[in-house]
Parts: sequence; C-alpha cells; structure tokens
Amino acid sequence: MKYIDSKKLSDSQFKRYTGISWSTFYSMVEQLKMNIPAKGRPPKLSLEDQVLLCLSYWREYRTLFHVATSYGVSEPTASRIVRHVEECLIQSKLFNLPKALPEGGGIDWNVVIVDATKIPIQRPKKTEEKL
Repeated sequence: MKYIDSKKLSDSQFKRYTGISWSTFYSMVEQLKMNIPAKGRPPKLSLEDQVLLCLSYWREYRTLFHVATSYGVSEPTASRIVRHVEECLIQSKLFNLPKALPEGGGIDWNVVIVDATKIPIQRPKKTEEKL
C-alpha cells in the first residue's frame, strides 16, 4: 500500500498495518529528509513510500521481490531503500529496540539449543524401464 492510499487509514488501522503510529511515521520521514543526497537522480519513490516499503518489509516478512513488486521498483532498488532507511534511522538514535529481554516464567535466555539432527530422506527406488 502506497502513501497516498495509507492516508485514508485511521490511526488504529495505520498502526495495525505498519506497527507504528502516524507520529512515529512522520518522525521517520523527517529523519530521512535530513539525509537526502544533494546530487544524483531523484528517487522513484517518495520518502513516505520508502519508509512504508521498509516497514512492510520488516512487518510482513515478505521477500524483497514481493515488496519491490508492490511498489513498482526492482528488487535491488528495494534492497537499497531498506538499507538506506535502516542506516538513517540507526544514525538518528531516535528509534531502537528495547535492550532488556522479556522475562518469562522459567526461560533462560543464556541457553541456545540448535537441532542439527540428520534425518534420512525417503526417496522412491529407481526402477529400470526397458524401451
């Protein structure tokens, strides 16, 4: 969903769609405006659409190919947009994830278990056919 279409959403619908409020969204766009390159070709997507592309990539766990197709850009362009938005938001130090891990009943977050069990694959036996 592009920015033009998302403006029609209510506050609760927008938060449900993107995972953030309108005020946070506009703060992200403002941070991107501070990092617009002075030279070069103008981007195909507006800053608002770039932020929405990045949010949809993060929120929906879709592949870059699917996100790029939704916004009418190529997959490498979508990848560059995601990296650029991430770098700008990280450099601003206004947006971050909580540092503390959630406390759960009996959960030890210092233990990692990896299942690397070998399981034989059952394949049909090859049959020899005579022509």
